This record gives sequence, C-alpha cells and structure tokens, in this order.
Amino acid sequence: MDIKLHRSRRNRVLAGVVGGIAGHLGPVSTNVVRVLLVLVSLTPFGFPFFPLAYLAAWALLKEETR
Repeated sequence: MDIKLHRSRRNRVLAGVVGGIAGHLGPVSTNVVRVLLVLVSLTPFGFPFFPLAYLAAWALLKEETR
C-alpha cells in the first residue's frame, strides 16, 4: 500500500499543506488540523519547529494531481 502525502488543491488557505495532512489522516477535519497546528505553534517547543516544518513541507511536497 503506497500512501503519499501531498498538498491539497481544494482545502487550502495558504499552500495546501494542512489540507493535505488532513486528507492523509482521513476523517479529520481540515479546520481541526489547522487549530491544532496553531495551538502547538504557540508553545515554546512548537514555535520554531512548526513554522519551519510548514515552509519545508510547502517546498518539498508536490501538489495533488487532479
């Protein structure tokens, strides 16, 4: 079973990274993933890590195919 993570074309606000993660997780709402990402980013551990990880995912993940 080959499951690849990708950036979403439909569930995007900025780059589609969070929409792609939510699609990969299955029944999880994109808004839930966005809220969790923001909350974790506000913690001392999350602030430097998650924004940089988002930018890296934006650069490295391919957009989903139509």
